[in-house]
Amino acid sequence: MNLHRMLISRTETGSPIRIGLVGAGKFGTMFLSQARTMVGIHILGIADLAVERVAERCLEIGWEKERLEAENCQDAVDSGTTWLTENAEEMIRNGCIDVLIEATGSPAAGIHHCLMAIEQGIHVIMANVEADVVAGPLLARKAQSAGMVYSLAWGDQPALVCEHIDWARTCGFDVVCAGKGTRHHPTFHQSTPQTVWNLYGLDPQDAERGGMNPKMFNSFVDGSKSAIEMTAVCNASGLTPQEDGLGFPPASCRELAQVCKPHFDGGVLSRVGTTEVVSSLNCDMSPVEEDLRFGTFIVITSDNNYVRQCFGEYGMLVDETGRYCALFRPSHMIGLELGISVASVALRGEPTGAPRGWSADTIAVAKRDLKAKEILDGEGGYCVWGKQVPADQSHKNGLVPLGLAHDVMLLHDVPQGKQLCWDDIEYDESCEIMKTRREMEAEFGSDIGGLAVASTC
Repeated sequence: MNLHRMLISRTETGSPIRIGLVGAGKFGTMFLSQARTMVGIHILGIADLAVERVAERCLEIGWEKERLEAENCQDAVDSGTTWLTENAEEMIRNGCIDVLIEATGSPAAGIHHCLMAIEQGIHVIMANVEADVVAGPLLARKAQSAGMVYSLAWGDQPALVCEHIDWARTCGFDVVCAGKGTRHHPTFHQSTPQTVWNLYGLDPQDAERGGMNPKMFNSFVDGSKSAIEMTAVCNASGLTPQEDGLGFPPASCRELAQVCKPHFDGGVLSRVGTTEVVSSLNCDMSPVEEDLRFGTFIVITSDNNYVRQCFGEYGMLVDETGRYCALFRPSHMIGLELGISVASVALRGEPTGAPRGWSADTIAVAKRDLKAKEILDGEGGYCVWGKQVPADQSHKNGLVPLGLAHDVMLLHDVPQGKQLCWDDIEYDESCEIMKTRREMEAEFGSDIGGLAVASTC
């Protein structure tokens, strides 16, 4: 509990943490709004393809215009101001920043910027979970080998869930399940950017006025984002997915321990030590009371009767047997909380969650009957949704990661509900993201049964 004191020390010694941000969308803007009140840091550069929009947003969230007048990285260092640029590569290669925050949401861009930062001796906070689930285990290992830190982003739900898991294990509890809440129904897997707002529960005109990206929000609705985030949790914690992925059972905050426990004890889980996402909608589409739509949770247990007795004595949220209990956090604040990662990475050399193995994957499933020569539009689009699967299943069967199901052509017709295989698409093995993915499969595949050299679909 001394991160703030350590940040103050960096201010007093005149050596603030120099930060470069790539991608100033919603997450990045939320962080920038808090960065203006944080001590011990200097936003040295912000890289985004829409620089003018970034400048406008900074002014809207309270930045002074004079703070945005640096002409390059070195000028930003000398003047204490911030450089706005379209050129993320130049900002990274300049060598002036200590920590890179990657928040573009693009798997290819995220992997490219991360590899470049590691080569330059820069710590990486990967707010781009889409990139993390494509090759995070490899990126984290490369960073460690270079003496750098690779970290998930505090404020995003995966890092918060990892903190729950670390707390439980440190205290000696057995982790039964960890996860988050969302608004989901089984029919939502077929949602598209055209149907998203009604399913999300938002007036389309309000969404348009708010500048909300329908494709991004559709990823929340169709289950893809939940799969991505729980895959990141599994790879960072060693938990393993359920055999058929996420079930999205309806559950209130008070029902977590009753619902998210194994089948053999009356719950919905196929195994102990897994992830799940609970829905704020019942099967009849009515709202769940006391839902956990924006929160995170963990379910723990103990084989000690005295410990289980204490669960009840101290008001824990227990199941009907008293054997399982749950803790939850009702909300998360995304970029507003990212300062925790910045301080932990730069001052302690510790990630706020980082992949340490490959136990889960998020693969592409056809939303509808797809035709040969169609171009897939990736996460949140009209063609595919993302499903969490065990990594050995993905690896053995040659399944296509959701992050690589974008801007690629189908080679033949694919029926609705089919999990896409490499044999189904045309792809370029020579591009950086494919090379990185293949390197990760080669390096980590032996731990889950060997490298799949061809599709078995």
